[in-house]
Amino acid sequence: MVQIEGVSQVTDDTFAAEVLGSDIPVLVDFTADWCPPCRMIAPVLSQLAEEQRGRLKVVSLDVDGNPATQAAYGVLSMPTLIVFRGGEPVKSMVGARPKRRLLQELDGVFEV
Repeated sequence: MVQIEGVSQVTDDTFAAEVLGSDIPVLVDFTADWCPPCRMIAPVLSQLAEEQRGRLKVVSLDVDGNPATQAAYGVLSMPTLIVFRGGEPVKSMVGARPKRRLLQELDGVFEV
């Protein structure tokens, strides 16, 4: 499992409480150990988690160990980033991207 500094791990068992029950938007990184782009985006997610603390929660889910959540959201490619707000997926992005592009894509996610 790729450990990302400042990013907590969620599982099939904790997903509902940590993500769907969150009172702030949550960016879920669907990742896998065997995925090179997942490792490439890890530092970007770590920075994002630190800079947006209190506005956006960033969590990571290992798809190999948590197939129920992966299947529930139809995640087929890694990394897939899905933003949840109010328990619902509101944005989905596939593939690694630089921080600037990720921030552009997340624009509007924070407004409720």
